[in-house]
Amino acid sequence: MMNFQVEGMSCGHCVQSVTKAVHAVEPKAKVAVDLASGRVTVEGGEREAVAQAIKDAGYSVAAA
Repeated sequence: MMNFQVEGMSCGHCVQSVTKAVHAVEPKAKVAVDLASGRVTVEGGEREAVAQAIKDAGYSVAAA
């Protein structure tokens, strides 16, 4: 399980964008987004690929 601190998420659309970005690189990954805390949890996939996908969607990412 990977945890990321994602800056810049503020609405449901942001949650969908992050989820879609992760699924683009890891289609079978389980993604949970806590909008209030900015935490994204991903089960499955490679950490660097997932982090880059979230960055490519326009968000800042840090390990959580």
